[in-house]
Amino acid sequence: MAQAIELPRNETGIETALGILKQQFGERFHTGQAMRDQHGHTTTWIRTQAPDAVVFAQSTQDVADVVKVCAAHKVPVIAFGTGTSLEGHVNAPAGGISVDLSLMDQVVQVNASDLDCRVQPGVTREALNTHLRDQGLFFPIDPGANASLGGMTATRASGTNAVRYGTMKDNVLAVEVVMADGSIIRTAQRARKSSAGYDLTRLMVGSEGTLGIITEITLKLQGIPEAISSARCSFPSVDAACETVMSVIQYGLPVARIELLDAMVVKAVNAYAKLSLPETPMLLLEFHGSDAGVVEQAEAFSALAEDNGGSDYQATTTMEERNKLWQARHDAYWAMLALRPGCKAVATDVCVPISRLADAVGAANTKAAELGLIAPIVGHAGDGNFHASLLLDMENADEVARAEEFVSWLNDLAISMDGTCTGEHGIGQGKRLYLTKELGAAVPFMAMIKRALDPDNIMNPGKILPA
Repeated sequence: MAQAIELPRNETGIETALGILKQQFGERFHTGQAMRDQHGHTTTWIRTQAPDAVVFAQSTQDVADVVKVCAAHKVPVIAFGTGTSLEGHVNAPAGGISVDLSLMDQVVQVNASDLDCRVQPGVTREALNTHLRDQGLFFPIDPGANASLGGMTATRASGTNAVRYGTMKDNVLAVEVVMADGSIIRTAQRARKSSAGYDLTRLMVGSEGTLGIITEITLKLQGIPEAISSARCSFPSVDAACETVMSVIQYGLPVARIELLDAMVVKAVNAYAKLSLPETPMLLLEFHGSDAGVVEQAEAFSALAEDNGGSDYQATTTMEERNKLWQARHDAYWAMLALRPGCKAVATDVCVPISRLADAVGAANTKAAELGLIAPIVGHAGDGNFHASLLLDMENADEVARAEEFVSWLNDLAISMDGTCTGEHGIGQGKRLYLTKELGAAVPFMAMIKRALDPDNIMNPGKILPA
């Protein structure tokens, strides 16, 4: 795809580093084409740019050893988690070494009384929550995919629970990081607040591996709510659903999740999950609290929805029914693929102020129709974030070109509405061009930070910053 960039290769340095690392890591060092391709490809339409080798790290020291070799020979090094990123984050446009962190999958420590834990980067969110369940705790950030917590930290991930619990930046207390020279640093202690020096934790959260490789994360945890209620409500239009979302936020109703599905997505979910939901725009919600509290929240939402034409409102506290409803939401990607068999779904995301959400979603539907594209929309409506999933025949060059036009237009639209070109996917390669449009004069200062911490540009080069 057009977004993939090429950078000059340091052939001599790469050859030397490969020889050293092969001897050092033995069976955990791989140069097979299939392995390399796997580590240069994610769920994106940006073409694969494979690294020259893959090293499976088992410890922070392993990561530091790889980085020291790469630093000595000016060879790119790219961190790899589970490969669920969407904007070409793990591509190797200048070749180099992919450091696979999946074997670093230990929950190091749980401090139940302090509601925090320390984990290695290869721990997935589902594995962490399984580990925590018996202690009455959970980690709330849920991007849908079973991503690694290292990758979620590096991309500043978000998800369905963000309206109540925030994003990764709100839930990371500290990180351990291997810097570009191989040094190992810890950015903070476990205290819930600190005024000690620059906030390096926030600098690393969302840095996408361009400043260092995260090798341990200290996370905030939450107590599992006493009661959980899920609900759904249909609306005559996207505008009506979005007006209800604004009312919910302005009313101060403490919803844990509030998701928007347009009519096309509901149709796809019905067919895929064998449901019979009304095929109109829909909000899916979840309420957390006491038994009485979730009932009150559900009733308050029902009244707000009714004012905006909401209908077929149903709420449940039964775990089986709740899981069925949210599984349908998480399966939306696969359901949408079935709308056009044989095609690829290319997901893009933007985020706008909640007051502009209806305008943005409506404009996106209109633009897709104008371009002759199928683009179902789902959204984390509580914070103005939504995703358009373009269903494309990747062999049709004209269709792909129209899709690229749509994505560019959508990014520009969000920025023009005081929004952002990415609410949670990150910049990677795919959205580099829009960073300057969005942040202007701030971008050169980001470049200064990059040069100061990574003067030889070996840490995930070609990502975030414009060329």
